[in-house]
Amino acid sequence: MTAHQNEPGPDALLTVEGLSKHFPVANGVVKAVDGVSFKVQRGSIVGLVGESGSGKTTVGRSLLRLIQPSGGRALFDGADLFALSNAEMRAYRRRLQIVFQDPYSSLNPRLRVEDILGEAIDTHGLAKGAARKERISELLVQVGLAAEHGRRFPHEFSGGQRQRIGIARALAVQPEFIVADEPVSALDVSVQAQVLNLLQELQAAYGLTMLFITHDLSVVEYLCDQVVVMYLGRVMEQGPSRQLFANPRHPYTRALLSASPVPDPKARRQRIVLQGDIPSPFNPPSGCVFRTRCPHAIDACAQAVPAAQTLGADHVVSCIRQAELA
Repeated sequence: MTAHQNEPGPDALLTVEGLSKHFPVANGVVKAVDGVSFKVQRGSIVGLVGESGSGKTTVGRSLLRLIQPSGGRALFDGADLFALSNAEMRAYRRRLQIVFQDPYSSLNPRLRVEDILGEAIDTHGLAKGAARKERISELLVQVGLAAEHGRRFPHEFSGGQRQRIGIARALAVQPEFIVADEPVSALDVSVQAQVLNLLQELQAAYGLTMLFITHDLSVVEYLCDQVVVMYLGRVMEQGPSRQLFANPRHPYTRALLSASPVPDPKARRQRIVLQGDIPSPFNPPSGCVFRTRCPHAIDACAQAVPAAQTLGADHVVSCIRQAELA
């Protein structure tokens, strides 16, 4: 497999600034996402990575307004998605689509595949009659299925095939930007590579821009041009994929990478084992939210949220000790 076939374009299609999503609860607020900022260059794939509970899915769904963000901006082609009315946002939904994690629950079991794909086409008035039927057949073939599969129901397909249908549904409205939310994590390992290759082929063929949400760094290394590493609702490190994998500067990124499989059976990585579990977003640690599990934490880490430091070539780290750990 050859990674990074498409280099990022010269301009950002999506610029996220200070995105926050806080959920009110009985005794306070859960800060699921707290001041996240990053850019997605046009025609690139950005990997959003971190452990379960880091806020990755909340970021993706907030961008599409499937849940309402608490603060920040998301500039898509110059327009702030968070400032749009519901009617205005509906027009943008054709340009932004999502592929969900679970192919079993994301498809309506009562509809045939042709009706699932046709819903999006009908909603945006893209085709009717014979043109609509032809478009549905074309979509199925594009994702590696047969045109006659449109007459079947979701339960008649395997998990990998259902995810292909989910991808076809996202493509039905000819979007510019796709949020892929853990799209292969529910699939067998043998099927994951097929779906990843499909996504890469479609991205190259149609010039798609993609935010790929995952906890699997080996997938990110293969597929993504840029990486954004999240922990407990905040960005720890971000930068070009090759640079970040070659020279990770945040202790959390290093710990994640140390647990990632190495393709060379003779190569070995020194495993960094993090102690304890990720804290609750209801009561996050003061200062650096990673400090309670960081092997390099000092007293100063508890005093203030680390400022984002640019190391060059878009490599950004939020750690007060990153220079010492270089």
